[in-house]
This record gives sequence, C-alpha cells and structure tokens, in this order.
Amino acid sequence: QMCEKFTVCQNSMEMLLHNNLNLPKVTEEDGDFLTFLSFQDKCLRKISSGLYTFQTYLKYIQETFISENQNVESLSYSTEHLARTLRQMVINPEEVIIPDAATQESLHTKLKSIKAWTEKITIHLILRDFTSFMEKTVRAVRYLKNTRSFSV
Repeated sequence: QMCEKFTVCQNSMEMLLHNNLNLPKVTEEDGDFLTFLSFQDKCLRKISSGLYTFQTYLKYIQETFISENQNVESLSYSTEHLARTLRQMVINPEEVIIPDAATQESLHTKLKSIKAWTEKITIHLILRDFTSFMEKTVRAVRYLKNTRSFSV
C-alpha cells in the first residue's frame, strides 16, 4: 500500500541510506528457532519488550499516516494487549523491558523531527520491521503453544 500511495518501495536506495532506526528484532539468539525450548522465557521476554518498544513507533505512524489512523490505532491496541499477555507469561515479568516515559518522549521527538520527504520512508521501514517482528512472534507463540500447555 505504501508503494502504491507514496511510491516508497522496498528496493529504494534512499530507504537504505536512511535506515538508522533502532527497531526491535527477534533473532535466533533470542531462542526463536531450533533451540527455542531452552530459551522459551528469554524469547517471551524479548518479544514482549519489543512489542512495548514498537508502541512509540506505532504512535508516530498514527500521527503521521492520518488516512490510516483507525487501522493504526487498532494495531497499536492489539500490540499492547499482546505485549501485556506475553509479559504475564514470563517467569519474572519485571524483567520485561518497558521503555520509560522519558525514553518514549525522546524517541517520539526524534521521529517527529524527520523531514517530510523521508517521513514516508520511515513509516515504510517501521511497518516492514514490525511485520517481520510479528511474523517471528506468531511462529514463536505457535511453537510454544504446541510444546507446552498455555493459551494466548
């Protein structure tokens, strides 16, 4: 949709040059793949922390991508709900990193300072990485659901 509306496509060189966002990622080291069983708690902590971190990015998209405000608001609400649910499943929920208000405000200010011509690229990068993060989250939760009894 971003590619069609704003001619912001994945292979744009400009996008690659401006990808200095520090977006959350789930990696093999987080226990999301073959070694998942021994890293279940670590994986859930990482996913929950990442979802909380994405909240600030989603707020930025909601304020910037006005035509999709309702969709982004719904996405943000669902993301927060999933983050809370997964946090409750962690052995020590207080180990889940939730960005404090100052960190969120600093990131929000940084995002708001982005020039209009790179705004669409930033939105695209955030949504692309959020999609990748959610794909890995679904895989991890599905695997966890099949290996131990819990429901999300």
